[in-house]
Amino acid sequence: MPVSAGFKIWRRAAVAGLLLAACTTPQKSAPPQAGGEGTVIYVNAQIITVDDALPEAEAVAVRDGRILAVGAREEVSRAAGAGARLRDLGGATLAPGFIDTHGHFALMAQAAGMANLQPPPAGPVRSIPELQAQLHAWAEVHPDAPWILGWGYDDSLLAEQRHPTREDLDAVSTEKPVLLMHTSAHFAACNTLCLEAVGITAETPDPDGGIIRRQNDGRTPSGVLEETALYLVYQALPQPAESQRLAGIRPVQALYASYGITTAQEGAAQGQNIADLDKVAENGDLYLDVVAYQLFQNGGVIPDDFEVSKAYDNRFRIGGIKLLLDGSLQGRTGWLTKPYATQGPGHPPEYSGYRIHSDESVANLFDQAYARGIQIIAHANGDRAIDQYLDMIAPVMAAYPGEDQRPVVIHAQAARQDQLEEMAAAGILPSFFAAHPFYWGDWHRDAILGPERAAFISPLAAAKALGIPYTVHNDPPVVPPDVIRLLWVAANRETRLGEVLGEDQRASPMDALRAVTLNAARQYFEEAEKGSITPGKKADFVILSDNPLTIDPADMQSIRILETIKEGVTIYTAASEEN
Repeated sequence: MPVSAGFKIWRRAAVAGLLLAACTTPQKSAPPQAGGEGTVIYVNAQIITVDDALPEAEAVAVRDGRILAVGAREEVSRAAGAGARLRDLGGATLAPGFIDTHGHFALMAQAAGMANLQPPPAGPVRSIPELQAQLHAWAEVHPDAPWILGWGYDDSLLAEQRHPTREDLDAVSTEKPVLLMHTSAHFAACNTLCLEAVGITAETPDPDGGIIRRQNDGRTPSGVLEETALYLVYQALPQPAESQRLAGIRPVQALYASYGITTAQEGAAQGQNIADLDKVAENGDLYLDVVAYQLFQNGGVIPDDFEVSKAYDNRFRIGGIKLLLDGSLQGRTGWLTKPYATQGPGHPPEYSGYRIHSDESVANLFDQAYARGIQIIAHANGDRAIDQYLDMIAPVMAAYPGEDQRPVVIHAQAARQDQLEEMAAAGILPSFFAAHPFYWGDWHRDAILGPERAAFISPLAAAKALGIPYTVHNDPPVVPPDVIRLLWVAANRETRLGEVLGEDQRASPMDALRAVTLNAARQYFEEAEKGSITPGKKADFVILSDNPLTIDPADMQSIRILETIKEGVTIYTAASEEN
């Protein structure tokens, strides 16, 4: 499904977000309906099993939400027995359901309730005047909202090539606080009332791991906040009622399902997010599997009562903990070993970003996690942040030999060849933000990393050559959870301007598909349950209009999601969306 179509679904499903107290509460979405009882045999389909032991099949039988048999039609029919219902897929492609390996399921609800400030193709904003117009329009629709909130502005794609300042946002309102979240979620922009509401003044010091940007006098806040400085704003935001928060979680599933996703992640959960997701699960309102990783903002101590599980409870589980080691490459807060290709306003010469946590706090958290068998995923964009990750985890892994913790480097965009080799040797999994070559590839090449380093971002081919079972992700809501577009970018590495960024790091269509299916399941310790069309596994499928393995890779983004099936139950159909 094209990004624009997916965003229509998102906007139709827009609800009161966790940061929004005064939007209209939506109606509860209708639960998905099963397509019938008993055994079902899928036939007349191009079946992609992603199972090397059985790479080709004519039919698949499903019973009680599990895959019963896969193979030749006659053999599958015999295993299914008399009375099995046939589903003729008319030549469409049947593949394993897509698995979101890093994203922010709960944050999607928040973003859906805000003004959409993203650039095309995800949104309409290409300049600060257009951004201001979107905020005015949102404020008119939400006159009772105590704050004016916007999501997704991108300074790299604004005509002005800068962040909106307090003066820009004072032009929107001098009566209400205005808060904008950057598309990376690593920056925020405030008007004067917003700064006053959170107590940020010229005397407020920069927090550890963050920056309050200043005006030319070096003291007065400009309105732009970086990294941990955002937490100063979060503490002052109005909090909606539980009913609004829960309503904001449920419809996001419809968007994910429309992209073929059957397992989703909340990859930076706060305690309230976990409580809300748990409540939605208890109510029986989750039809996707959702895995949450709690964000530890300051290193610190993992509480004694913090528990993780590899088993779902009503389709929800806590998978581990999340740590941020640096920021955003496109925003120049990612931590690099060499300077950025160009410097942003106020940056010193040879600026290369900065760390979020000290080595000691990172090592301490890794040690606690390994001692308690807790999986840890860590955001590390720049190669210096990846160095910190590898340096701090190496002695911890040595202290716990044989422990299969599957540590994950989230994004790993600027990973060097030597770092990939170290990951391969240690069994560390990179989950690449592989959508970047399209969304920010031109910016990386021209302003952030320069041509040589930019050509090696998300180095899928290099990881493949080392035998690394890497995964890829969209990191929604940074970009929409459009898995088909993600596969297209991974296989083509085409930028917004139509240029190829790092042709030698393209993934084969099969490797790209494996990165969101079987490898993705392995990242979650779920390869025995998901990720391939294999007897005994969950019947999590996606039905596609075309076969991504045989279509011209350049045309992969034209593939449509026809149907998404979770444990044998249809949770999305293109026909219902069209109606």
